[in-house]
Amino acid sequence: MYHEKPFMIERIIAGLSYLTMGLVGFIWLIIGLIRRAGLTKFLQYHIFQSIFISMGYVLLCLIFGFLLNLLSMIPFINILAAQIAMFFNMPLFFGYSIIQTIIYILLFYLAITSFLGLYGRIPFISDIIDQNVR
Repeated sequence: MYHEKPFMIERIIAGLSYLTMGLVGFIWLIIGLIRRAGLTKFLQYHIFQSIFISMGYVLLCLIFGFLLNLLSMIPFINILAAQIAMFFNMPLFFGYSIIQTIIYILLFYLAITSFLGLYGRIPFISDIIDQNVR
């Protein structure tokens, strides 16, 4: 993959980018554009992956919310849809739902690997990022 050793500031920016759902990385991209400074492959990989994950999460939430609204209008199916939505959104671990717990575990995994200077891999998503980081 990539063979350069990242600096500590790059590790911190990459880790914070995951923990803020891409916000720190987006701000770092804007600062880089203003200063006309290039980004290393390590930072490009992690910033773009964090932004991609956050946009995907928001898109999935919008789609599932829309589908649940549609299903709530259909008699008999609305009860099943409400039960499924309640199951996935009810507090389970320390007040967090199943979906929130999975997202937080994924983000903490990616943040820790980036703090260590490694490339956290997620099937399909990391392959897309690899193709676009040059």
